[in-house]
Amino acid sequence: MNVRDQLLEAAARVYAEAGYRGATTRRIASVAGVNEITLFRQFGSKDALMREAIERCRQDATVPLPQEPVDPVRELTDFARAHLARMRERRSFIRTCMGEFEEHPEIMEPENSPPAVAAKALGAYLGRLRERRVATAEFDECVAATMLMGVIFADAMGRDIMRDMFPRDPEATLLEYVRIFLRGLGVSV
Repeated sequence: MNVRDQLLEAAARVYAEAGYRGATTRRIASVAGVNEITLFRQFGSKDALMREAIERCRQDATVPLPQEPVDPVRELTDFARAHLARMRERRSFIRTCMGEFEEHPEIMEPENSPPAVAAKALGAYLGRLRERRVATAEFDECVAATMLMGVIFADAMGRDIMRDMFPRDPEATLLEYVRIFLRGLGVSV
């Protein structure tokens, strides 16, 4: 891994643990195994480093849906499983971003966040299901996409802290989310 990548990975990790203020350049450089001067040579400022680290995390979170739906149960299960796994892996980072957003709104564009981008792609996929008459219920694609993304987000962020709310096996729960969702859209499951 090159120095730039080491710094980006360290910045994301330290930010998730300590927030913007706690993610000092000294601490990030130490975690990356380089000196602070190297950090500034690579990025110029802490703000530039943090923006790029957050952007990289955002880019790594893209999960595609097929242009031509064939098997909505499998396709949406795979989509939901991938998003859930990525959110679980990054839940500390996501929680920190949410907690820091009011104080540092410039760090992240909410409309380009992974859940927002995924919801747009999901809405388009749902529109294709409707066009092909696979989804027969009347629904708003944006609202439906927001609903599925919301439940995935709630599970990813809450399962470890609200265990009574998520008592079932994570995989069985995920399958049930998708089945209920598709039935609501009028898709035969």
